[in-house]
Amino acid sequence: MLTNQLHRLLVSFMSEQHPFTPGLEYAFTISIVLSKPYWVKPGARGDTRAAIYAAEGTVEGPRLNGRVVPMSGGDFPLSRPNGVIDFDARYLLEADDGAIIYLENRGFRWARSEEIAEKMRRNEAVAFDDYYMRVTPRFDAPAGPHEWMSQHVFIGVAEKVPNANRIHYFLVL
Repeated sequence: MLTNQLHRLLVSFMSEQHPFTPGLEYAFTISIVLSKPYWVKPGARGDTRAAIYAAEGTVEGPRLNGRVVPMSGGDFPLSRPNGVIDFDARYLLEADDGAIIYLENRGFRWARSEEIAEKMRRNEAVAFDDYYMRVTPRFDAPAGPHEWMSQHVFIGVAEKVPNANRIHYFLVL
């Protein structure tokens, strides 16, 4: 009898959401057209570094609209021997009201199979659930209507599309 009660209690406890589980609010999506990659390879440490510039892009969503300032920065990813790509992207956004916002993105991408990884290396389209691509951005925004961006934590769920990235940003509540 005690074992059944304990089991029910544990199942109930494990199925309940933790009281500090953060909520998420969709803020905006950044669609970026990327330049051709420039490769530093072979790397002396066994990995490969690239430079891929943000040629242009758009920002659309309920909390922010604007554009990616063309060639204002890019991504300098490190491709590890195990297939994980370690992102380090920095570029500027221009909001519709003219405000300039600095974006720094760190994150990871990896394919769920070697076949998918090979398709991605050839810049071919793959299904969203065939890979993991998440980023943790930081924004430096001017005081005023966009200041909220410099006061919150965000996560980004990214899509890799041929010659571009589309990143959906969520505000952590």
